[in-house]
Amino acid sequence: MSKPLTMLTILAAAVMFASSMACAARGPAITDPEVAQKQEDFSIQGEYTGSVKDKDGQPQKIGVQVVALGADEYRIVAYPGGLPGDGWDGKKEGRKIVTAKAEDGVLAATIDDHTGRLENGTITISHEEAGEVGVLEKVHRESPTLGARPPASAVVLYGGPADAAQWEGGKASDDGLLMPGAASKQEFGDHSLHLEFRLPYMPQARGQGRGNSGCYVQGRYEVQMLDSFGLDGKDNECGGIYKASEPAVNMCYPPLSWQTYDIDFTAPKYENGKLEKKVRITVRHNGVVIHDDLELPGATPGGRGGSKPESGPVFLQDHGNPVRYRNIWILEK
Repeated sequence: MSKPLTMLTILAAAVMFASSMACAARGPAITDPEVAQKQEDFSIQGEYTGSVKDKDGQPQKIGVQVVALGADEYRIVAYPGGLPGDGWDGKKEGRKIVTAKAEDGVLAATIDDHTGRLENGTITISHEEAGEVGVLEKVHRESPTLGARPPASAVVLYGGPADAAQWEGGKASDDGLLMPGAASKQEFGDHSLHLEFRLPYMPQARGQGRGNSGCYVQGRYEVQMLDSFGLDGKDNECGGIYKASEPAVNMCYPPLSWQTYDIDFTAPKYENGKLEKKVRITVRHNGVVIHDDLELPGATPGGRGGSKPESGPVFLQDHGNPVRYRNIWILEK
């Protein structure tokens, strides 16, 4: 005889169904660039830059980010002046954003009176009256601090698989990279941190389900990691300090690009158990300052807390996505 369904049973089944649907909706997470290169949408996605003639025939620099959304659909963001960190003035109202579908490997979209045709790594821009007015080429940017060597006095937290032992919960992937869900066994006060990270390619995922992790300085203050390529740059997107401050500019590169955080951190100061000075933090994302000597009101959600507010570990959040890290080192002040 079957048991009657209780409300708790129904709710549990509903949660399991919703979870399975969410996993299906976000699709596979690709961590190997060679595997991703075999997919047409990955080869189309990326950054493009060049110049387009204005109505007076004068060349104007333009940057474009093309974001794969799965099923041959793309988000296209055009930036006057150039790409973020390379000419764009940061004024969000100046961007132009459209979505379009590719057909037979060709992506075409119209913005105002211009049409762009993306084919074989090149975007050709045409005006409805003037004809062809510009060409944009695909670029692969690298952070100027990528591969930065630790100074002799630095504490190297991860230089290769053997260093996983320096982390609570530390595990190295098959290709020798640190996996999420790890906290450094050593704790730090005032310091500068260099960290390199790579977000997975998840074109079917959206929002917080797309390459999510976070770097918690002292285990308490989260600098968000997320595949936010081509998005606005909010406090819960890449480079944002969760629930505290959005980045000055969204410097997120396309997924599977190696990216850098360089963080200068001043710990809170206490006297007789009373807070005298709050946390201050400067963050450079891919070499660009996105938070400049920012004072934080307190710890951000989701961290590890701890009993010694003046010190704490580096904590790399596991949010269910295969983010990878390498070349992590700290200079204590």
